[in-house]
Parts: sequence; C-alpha cells; structure tokens
Amino acid sequence: MKLIVCLDDKNGMLFNKRRQSRDKILIENMLELCKGKSLYTNEYSVTLFPENSVAVCEDFETGFVFAENFMVDEDKIQEIIIYKWNRVYPADTFFNISLDNWNLAETVDFVGSSHEKITRERYVR
Repeated sequence: MKLIVCLDDKNGMLFNKRRQSRDKILIENMLELCKGKSLYTNEYSVTLFPENSVAVCEDFETGFVFAENFMVDEDKIQEIIIYKWNRVYPADTFFNISLDNWNLAETVDFVGSSHEKITRERYVR
C-alpha cells in the first residue's frame, strides 16, 4: 500500500474531527500521481474528489490510500506520500508514524489553489 496524508508543519492532520485545509490543485496532483492505479479512501474523504475517481473502502491492503481521519497498520505500507501545507494549523489529531526508518525518495513543490506552496514528499523503506 502507498499511504497518502496531508500534514501541517507539526504533523497535524485534524482539528475537532475536521480537516485542517483543502486545496483543489492538491487533489488534482494526487489524482495525477495515482493515474492508472486504484485510489482508496473512506466515506469522510470521498467528497474531496471528483465523482468516480476514488473508491470507498474500510479494509486497506493495496493501492494508494488517502487517509485524513484514520491510520493504517505501518507494516502494510510500502510508501508514504506526504503533502505538507507548510504552515501550522490548530490540530488535535497527529500523524503517528515515525519516518526514522524511511528514506526520502522525492520532494516536489507546487502552487496550490489556496496555498502559495505545497510540498509533496515520497518516502520508501
């Protein structure tokens, strides 16, 4: 599985059970990254995506998995793709996987629709 998450500068994911931010160009970038491969998420996140571009699933094993309000078993993950907002938002739910045993394979910066800079990092084992 290739896990995809969006994080602020303190690894925050959610505040009061709500996403910190949303950006339509980030979603387009994510869909392009996954082009030709399955992209899964849960009911909470499906509304971010154009109709029929993602599959709703609760038991994640393979493919790309976008996680906003849940985490998956780290042993099932082959890659972690992190979109960084490059700012600090209020947060009470944080990304809990240490990247100490992961290698940064790629970094890409781009301009979003609501953020002047979004960074995409790809980590591999």
